[in-house]
Amino acid sequence: MKFDIVTIFPSMIEAGLGEGVVSRGVERGLLDVTVHDLRRWTTDRHRTVDDVPYGGGPGMVMKVEPLMRAVDEVRATRGEPDAVVLLSPQGRMFTQAEAERFASLGHIALLCGRYEGMDERVRDMIATEEISIGDYVLSGGELAALVIIDAVSRLVPGVVGDEQSVAQDSFARGLLDYPHYTRPAEVAGHRVPDVLLSGHHADVRRWRRKAALVRTLDRRPDLIATATLDEEERALLDEIQRERKKP
Repeated sequence: MKFDIVTIFPSMIEAGLGEGVVSRGVERGLLDVTVHDLRRWTTDRHRTVDDVPYGGGPGMVMKVEPLMRAVDEVRATRGEPDAVVLLSPQGRMFTQAEAERFASLGHIALLCGRYEGMDERVRDMIATEEISIGDYVLSGGELAALVIIDAVSRLVPGVVGDEQSVAQDSFARGLLDYPHYTRPAEVAGHRVPDVLLSGHHADVRRWRRKAALVRTLDRRPDLIATATLDEEERALLDEIQRERKKP
């Protein structure tokens, strides 16, 4: 899996990639991540990447020419990206399904915006799609790029050592994850559910599936309508709903 990130703050991206899952994936040769300093593709002595907006208004707008030259060089030296993603609050929402789609691609370029945004011609001429990680405003696209790289990299075979853990993550099947516990069995009067201490694997499995459904119903009921539920989960959902109707 290949990532190219274009940014005016390369050290910010590099710091975020220096630890954890992505770093291990790079070390194992499973991920190929290259960070590009956008200022390399400027032509003036001040290395200018922004200018005042036409029509007036606050702030500065990122110029199209440096970004165009940067992506052209990525194409020439790293190959044609399967997606050139503009990170922007106006983009389509990034979800687990989007992470899975990106993971099925071989090469993604991520363009990190700053200031008031990018010249609209970046969308028209360079980016193939536009992605947002949520309905809030960040100072720039660098954190969004790190979020996307992390979420996508986890889905690349071998990057996470325990692939069963990935399959059970929240949102992997459209549900939130079940509660997790570890030693000690009791802390300040709060005990681990007895079923998890029973050693009965079938009962543990059933409890976890039901607990995931309960948590999703309580915290994100909107997910239930689109979740992929098997026959056992549908039966557990009916059971939960019956229990909640009891006086």
